[in-house]
Amino acid sequence: MKSNILLSTLFCLPFYAFCEEDRKKGPTGGVAASGTPVSKDLRINLNESGSNYFRFVFLNQTWVRLNENNPGSTVFGNEAGRTTDIGLRRTRIQMYGQVTDRVFLYTQFGMNNFNKAAAFPAYNQSGTPSNRKIAAFFHDALGEYEVWRKQDQFIRFGGGLTVVNGLSRFTQPSVGSIMTMDVPVFAQATVDQIDQFDRKLAVYSRGQVGKLNYRIGMADPFPVETNGAVPQAIGENAVFAGRKHAKSYQGMLIYNFFDTEDNTTPGYMTGTYLGKRKVLNLEAGIISQKNATWRRQDADTLYYDMLLWSVASYLDVPVDRTKGTAVSAYLGYFDTRYGPGYLRFNGIMNPATGANKPIAGAAAAHGNAFPMFGNGKVVYTQAGFKLKDDLLGSQGTLMPYVSLQSAGYDRIKQPVNVWNMGINWLIKGHNGKMTVNYESRPVYVNDTADPNRLNRSGRRASWVMQYQISI
Repeated sequence: MKSNILLSTLFCLPFYAFCEEDRKKGPTGGVAASGTPVSKDLRINLNESGSNYFRFVFLNQTWVRLNENNPGSTVFGNEAGRTTDIGLRRTRIQMYGQVTDRVFLYTQFGMNNFNKAAAFPAYNQSGTPSNRKIAAFFHDALGEYEVWRKQDQFIRFGGGLTVVNGLSRFTQPSVGSIMTMDVPVFAQATVDQIDQFDRKLAVYSRGQVGKLNYRIGMADPFPVETNGAVPQAIGENAVFAGRKHAKSYQGMLIYNFFDTEDNTTPGYMTGTYLGKRKVLNLEAGIISQKNATWRRQDADTLYYDMLLWSVASYLDVPVDRTKGTAVSAYLGYFDTRYGPGYLRFNGIMNPATGANKPIAGAAAAHGNAFPMFGNGKVVYTQAGFKLKDDLLGSQGTLMPYVSLQSAGYDRIKQPVNVWNMGINWLIKGHNGKMTVNYESRPVYVNDTADPNRLNRSGRRASWVMQYQISI
């Protein structure tokens, strides 16, 4: 009964907000009450033309969620079959600008995945909570120098803490403009293992030459021991290595058939342009690192090179420019060679804190976690359709979507299929939107014949409503 009341509340909230917005709205337009023109963004012009500037961007994503937990999940020691929670998926401040004609500065500060369970690793097991404050940190801090430009073509070099990456567009996503409620995190292949929430200290070059967009770089990965968790013990399955540290090399090529994409911020790639551009791309990306993982075989320690690559196509085009309708779609194939037996469960902003029925050889498999990363192959696809601009009058429009992540990992007998479907209420494009999402994921148990392998034992679901505001 409680779950039904919660679900009804989740689905009614957008319509309540609709009425509230209509009731509270005041004068609109490009001029304030004082008669002063209203800027479209927060920026400081550094020259008279505005070509040199410094800009501020704020983003907040709030989640309200009902989750069917994996079997045996616990929350602070109490078994919980279902949980409801409220959390901040992302809270970010971006500060960047073209400080001279050739020099670009970019920084991003914020925090991720903050809910009631977020501070549990710091919990004092004697029973006294030690610290509920989750440290915000710099996601990005870098500088770029442009060595060549011809209209919308350019070549730039940069370095610092950056998301500029290889592999795919979702390895370096612009999270404020994504179509689905969340990104396919498996594409951020080393997230919080040997990087800082997908960012690494790196030097790189990126550019647009004709129809070809490129990015190449060398990164110095963080030691896995510094990720804030106890490193996984070396055993029969590959895990990130604690010795023989090596640089990683990455690159990505994108061929633009129609319009080129937005290249303002370093690395970040738009989720959907909502029909504002006509984009059709083919892309290929790669990340490699020597001796990235290790495992134990008898008395020997064996090291493995990590090689991740993908090929994909991305479509984001208007259907009817007069009505504002548009379609967005993506299809990608990923080959993820971490090392034999590598498998990592992950749950986004996990509402649970432990399990009384752990899975042997699979850490942190509680709550909403599923085998997100593994040695094997992944196919990912998403598609959505933006309805006409004035569908809801002055209150915006809707954009439904679906996605599927299908993985074949060498320790799991069946494909790992994770479905999502949802709808965006685009109140003011990506600047003000509400999303309702349903996810269906598989759950697993150890195989009785071979405990190192996993068998699917059913499915669980989650329902999430997200409210995103950005300026």
